[in-house]
Amino acid sequence: MAENLNCSYCNKPATVHLTQIVNNKIIKVDLCESCAQAKGVTDSEGYALTDLLSKTNLSPDKGKSQITCPDCGLSTADFRRTGRLGCASCYHNFESLLKPFLEDMHAGTAHKGKIPDVALSRQTSIAKLNSLENALHRAITEEAYEDAARFRDEIQAYKEHVESQAAQQ
Repeated sequence: MAENLNCSYCNKPATVHLTQIVNNKIIKVDLCESCAQAKGVTDSEGYALTDLLSKTNLSPDKGKSQITCPDCGLSTADFRRTGRLGCASCYHNFESLLKPFLEDMHAGTAHKGKIPDVALSRQTSIAKLNSLENALHRAITEEAYEDAARFRDEIQAYKEHVESQAAQQ
């Protein structure tokens, strides 16, 4: 059951909950609806990426060259001012500007998605079988027949193990 929290500013019941990491410390702020609106948190126009950009390494640099997206014409200055990209090509064209910012916000810059536990288990099993089969083929090619026999036995045992676990589910 969710814990009833009060607004960090006026002590009314909180309906908006924000979590932010600053200097490796987690800061949680709970806001009532009126305080959230007053702070611009619920207004998509008031709570924009520009607020974050102004506090990061994306502030204008005098010595750096300006980038302009050839597809939509968005410039570096436009991006800094609005906090919005103009088209899908902007992600590639402004990569050098976005990458440090995204690395600070997330644990990496590549989207890896989420995998359900069942699919992850299946994917892991397939990868292990592929690895064993590749090792078996390598051993046969190298005429290392004792190793090949060991890999064959491991493959068979692993398949039996996977089948018995599938039968239990």
